Amino acid sequence: MNHQTPKIGLVSLGCPKALVDSERILTTLRAQGYAFSRDYEGADMVIVNTCGFLDSAKAESLEAIGEALAENGKVIVTGCLGVEESLIRETHPSVLSVTGPHQYEAVVAAVHQHLPPVPNRFVDLVPEQGLRLTPKHYAYLKISEGCNNRCSFCIIPQIRGDLASRPIASVLYEAERLVKAGVKEILVISQDTSAYGLDLRYAPSPYHGRQVEARLQTLAEELGQLDAWVRLHYVYPYPHVDGIIPLMAEGKILPYLDIPFQHAAPSVLKAMRRPANQVKTLDRIKAWRAICPDLAIRSNFIVGFPGETDADFEFLLDWLEEAEIDRIGCFEYEPVTGATANELEGIVPDEVRRERYERLMEVAQDISAHRLSQRVGRTIEALVDDVRPAENIALARSQWDAPEIDGQVIIANAAGIKPGDMVTVTVTGSDEYDLFATPVGR
Repeated sequence: MNHQTPKIGLVSLGCPKALVDSERILTTLRAQGYAFSRDYEGADMVIVNTCGFLDSAKAESLEAIGEALAENGKVIVTGCLGVEESLIRETHPSVLSVTGPHQYEAVVAAVHQHLPPVPNRFVDLVPEQGLRLTPKHYAYLKISEGCNNRCSFCIIPQIRGDLASRPIASVLYEAERLVKAGVKEILVISQDTSAYGLDLRYAPSPYHGRQVEARLQTLAEELGQLDAWVRLHYVYPYPHVDGIIPLMAEGKILPYLDIPFQHAAPSVLKAMRRPANQVKTLDRIKAWRAICPDLAIRSNFIVGFPGETDADFEFLLDWLEEAEIDRIGCFEYEPVTGATANELEGIVPDEVRRERYERLMEVAQDISAHRLSQRVGRTIEALVDDVRPAENIALARSQWDAPEIDGQVIIANAAGIKPGDMVTVTVTGSDEYDLFATPVGR
């Protein structure tokens, strides 16, 4: 690249789904001859991909836009907060363009308008699998946009629309390209992974000369034939998920489910407009673990939702312990502008929300410590994310750990180990969140 090449800076906020949006924008721009800068000063323009789910996330996005304007001056805004263009322009009237989520063509058009590409660039420098913002050894695979659920605390359908599944052949060919490029872990993401294909009426598409139906079960079976870890996120516990568990027991996909339970008390779930039969869900979890004892479940929960009583909260704690949820995240309820939950009565005081949060996290630590202690002495595979030579350790993840949100496998005697390596280790210890291990044979 020479000095004439226009350079783009990028700030990507929010969830992995937004990260995939950023990767698609970068891939398109790179193919058109743009380069990318790691700092504001080196960029001719900055794209800010925003988050707009919670009011606190909106504030963070507005702050990021302001910082980009102060440091660079030429800013294009996209992402979930982009649906509130008036808010953005009232706060930062000098932004060049505002678009909503997954509006890739509009973002690229705005870049062209304010920073035209240089003709005849080296488009063959774009890798076939596209550009990614994750490390080389793992990648997010988005299978759909939007959501058909209408939870009272959520505005995702207002931002991203109803469920729109990708044709399964498109998903599978992308997964193949990722593995061919060296990706060792594929993280399947969407707003509602269990609903994949529903909007398409499970229509088949041609994949390697055969018709393949757009069903979650089929997707898991096909991805399980690739030479990579396959991890499922945002899976609702619908009955058809039962069919995936044997694939986990057989080692085809990872024994891991990220399930957005949010709560367990029937009255709170009803107010949230979520499935309220948690007794049946508890039975389903027990049946899953009977088939696949290694299954790890992670989930997020909301405390202090309007109307949540002390009894509701105690019910949730008891349910967590009986379900033995391996990885638990917790949020204090926060009103979201435009969400119907804002109209509910029974606002929980701030100090009560904080006390419930702290109590739930104590229970979460106890459950996690117990579950992890059961893995001490086992020999497992660990995927290395980082190496610290000065400490002679490697930071890795097991089949039970998703990047950035779960724990780690801390490997001692790590000489010669590199990021992206798959290492066979023996687990020597554990604490509330992490496993400690040494490489086999050392």
